[in-house]
Amino acid sequence: MTFAKNMGGIDRIARFIIGALLVVLAITGTIGVWGWIGIILVVTAFINFCPIYRVFGIKTCKDC
Repeated sequence: MTFAKNMGGIDRIARFIIGALLVVLAITGTIGVWGWIGIILVVTAFINFCPIYRVFGIKTCKDC
């Protein structure tokens, strides 16, 4: 399955860092189950596509 790229580099890095931090905090029990939402951020960072951006017509990359 291929998705049209709609995220720039800074967006991807921020999503990965924030998502990974949320997952770690969920694993350690610091923030509870809401931290597992971080998985969505990590996955969207890896596939370089955000479905919410598509709905609203947002693109944070310069060359897409």
